[in-house]
Amino acid sequence: MAAFPSLKTAITLATLLLILTTSSAQLSTSYYSKSCPNLFNTVKSVVNSAIQKEARMGASLLRIFFHDCFVNGCDGSLLLDDTSSFTGEKTAIPNRNSVRGFNVVDNIKSAVEKACPGVVSCADILAVAARDSVVTLGGPEWNVKLGRRDAKTASRSAANNGIPPPTSNLNALLSRFNALGLSSKDLVALSGSHTIGQARCTTFRPRIHNESNIDTSFAQSRRSNCPRASGSGDNNLAPLDLQTPTKFENNYFKNLVNQRGLLHSDQQLFNGGSTNSIVRSYSNDNNAFKSDFVAGMIRMGDISPLTGSNGEIRKNCRRINSN
Repeated sequence: MAAFPSLKTAITLATLLLILTTSSAQLSTSYYSKSCPNLFNTVKSVVNSAIQKEARMGASLLRIFFHDCFVNGCDGSLLLDDTSSFTGEKTAIPNRNSVRGFNVVDNIKSAVEKACPGVVSCADILAVAARDSVVTLGGPEWNVKLGRRDAKTASRSAANNGIPPPTSNLNALLSRFNALGLSSKDLVALSGSHTIGQARCTTFRPRIHNESNIDTSFAQSRRSNCPRASGSGDNNLAPLDLQTPTKFENNYFKNLVNQRGLLHSDQQLFNGGSTNSIVRSYSNDNNAFKSDFVAGMIRMGDISPLTGSNGEIRKNCRRINSN
């Protein structure tokens, strides 16, 4: 019986340690308030400048964050370049000739390193740049949770399997989002990021030429820049939101209701399935969309971050530290 108090004490200490460890691993909106107080102004300045030069860049920076978080969590792994002994995620099918804006991320990292060397992770820079891109294009503001560290590796195979392709049906989309702890409402709200940006002909060719649940005049207008024959105009671009491709609002959902979704996966959200009511509500209520988009972005940003002593703070977002 004499051992019982010691066992009880050990359990109490272990529980306390677990609580402290868990607490220290949590992300925080004030993570860099003392170690890098000018972080937000620094990132915002570079993002604003990049979008002024090319409005499409806002959508590109937002997309990098999506594609990073959906593959082994929000850890900056997508940013790693291939080397002679390492194959990263940039050449995976969902990213090759598609994900862009890495040079802007480099510029942000360079500016942040000048402000506070060796402090801010590339993974966190992606999170802040995504938020700033949305805000710059007229979208909602939110406080970004920070404290992620950078992965020391990446997975091309995980990128090939983890990012839903534009040919996905609704069940596949729901399944992938649910596997990451995201709800059907998150799926629809986050898909609303397609209110900005452009898509390549190869991603929407089958939809505009073969599908019937598409507005006829819309399909005809898209076909003029995206011929049926593969290899012809593959890289030609079309706006994901026909009306306002550089303004963050709910026209994307109005398009879906009118069968004017550019991608197959877009129109799947409003095609007689379980997400129809969510799409319709966002098409009628821009504020509801923006509110749910923010909630979804925060939840997505919580996917499997590296914290504490895991990972590293990369000096250069394109490669792991040498030491």
